[in-house]
Amino acid sequence: MNEDSSNKFATLWDMSPPDFCTNKPLHGSGSRLALAGLVATLCTACAVGPDFKRPAAPPVERYTADPLPPTTSATDANGAGAQRFAAGEALPGEWWTLFGSAALNALVDEALRANPNVSSAQAALRQAHENVLAAWGVLAPSVDAGANGTRQRISGAQFGPGGRPAIYNLYNASVNVTYGLDFAGGARRELEALRAQREYQRYALEATYLTLCADVVTTAIAQASLRAQIAATQELIDSSAKRLDIINKQLQLGAASKADALAQAAQLAQDRAALPGLQIQWDKQRTLLATLLGKLPSDASTVELQLGDLHLPDTVPVSLPSSLVNQRPDIRQQEELLHQASAQVGVATANMLPQINLSASYGGSAASSSALFQGAGRVWSLSAGITQPLFHGGQLLHKRRAALAAYDQAAAQYRETVLNAFRNVADSLRALGTDADSVNAYDQAQTAAAGSLAITDRQFELGAASYLALLTAQRTEHQTRLALIQAKASRLADTAALFQSLGGGWWNRGTAAGGSSK
Repeated sequence: MNEDSSNKFATLWDMSPPDFCTNKPLHGSGSRLALAGLVATLCTACAVGPDFKRPAAPPVERYTADPLPPTTSATDANGAGAQRFAAGEALPGEWWTLFGSAALNALVDEALRANPNVSSAQAALRQAHENVLAAWGVLAPSVDAGANGTRQRISGAQFGPGGRPAIYNLYNASVNVTYGLDFAGGARRELEALRAQREYQRYALEATYLTLCADVVTTAIAQASLRAQIAATQELIDSSAKRLDIINKQLQLGAASKADALAQAAQLAQDRAALPGLQIQWDKQRTLLATLLGKLPSDASTVELQLGDLHLPDTVPVSLPSSLVNQRPDIRQQEELLHQASAQVGVATANMLPQINLSASYGGSAASSSALFQGAGRVWSLSAGITQPLFHGGQLLHKRRAALAAYDQAAAQYRETVLNAFRNVADSLRALGTDADSVNAYDQAQTAAAGSLAITDRQFELGAASYLALLTAQRTEHQTRLALIQAKASRLADTAALFQSLGGGWWNRGTAAGGSSK
């Protein structure tokens, strides 16, 4: 391969289809092509087809259209501190530990040990590795030994009139050596494709690892959020029940109307009706978490993880855009598929060139086993053969064109994966800024609503406020409290989503998930 041809694979971003991706037939007649290919491979000892080079990263300096502020907004509320974006800072391999929860760390560790998806991905990687080791045998000679013995009777008629039949033994033993000279490099390209498949499975394992960790973290956050919402709703129910008792007492004293008592009773029933829906959601998160931990729903344990136990990371490491293509497992997977498609172009090209095979045999043939390798019983042979495809009904040509089309498809899928990866990061970064503003706004709203409820409640007890005013203040305070809980949970979940979109820091662990190293 010359340098110009190799460089066509170096960049996919400002990419026009390379020359080898056209559907033009190979130039020259079949015999001239075979001779040229044979001479070229003999002289340069390289494999035909394109030499793969990793695509370059998109030439951008940031993820978002507009520059992001260095920090998010903050309030004094718990879980609403400012977050600083640390561009280029290393993301730890165990990124979930940044949330500062021992219970969360234990959940992730348990999931990594027991989740069947991880075990499946590890097995797929071992299979791909063994396939690579098996493929190395194609580049080495094959040696086979064989032996057989026969006893047979032949008709005496073969010896003329009056001939007597003969019965005899015949023993054969031999060692055969065959070797296919990989002048065109087809076997090496096939090995290259299998190695790319192994790397694909390695990054598939990392992707499984990353997805599982993110799912456990977000499920635990959702469960903690629902627990807080259930607690807030239960407090509302208890408060509504106490207010109903007060109104009933006032009704007996003539200080409240029957309508107020009925309205409060209806409100209490509505509050109680909201609780089962939250409990159903919480139970679904509990069974989901059990599944992620490799357990049956009947074995699901209750994890007492509170939303306040999760620390919002003050510093958020953000990889540089130029590093993202090296760090996202899904991008690296698609890159290996592109590499595999490139190697298959070489395989298809090599199939159109001459195939040279060498073979040798040594053994013996005798009427007794003791004489197999003695004297006239010894036999041997040496042979060499060359095969040049001349006419296969267009099979080889169209298979090569199909391989080129498969490369074009893999290139387009690679670009799509990169685009989605950058979109994921941009969305997560924007979400963190928006989440901080939401927490800030809901915190102020909840503080004001709680103060208003306390004043209105006291005024209602003194008869200075109507029941309608009390009910409105009660509804507002509860809604803002739930909204604040959800906003805090969203901020935690979006932080986890950002770490996931940045690749999860697997490259800082030293070894791949499940102990597989590169």
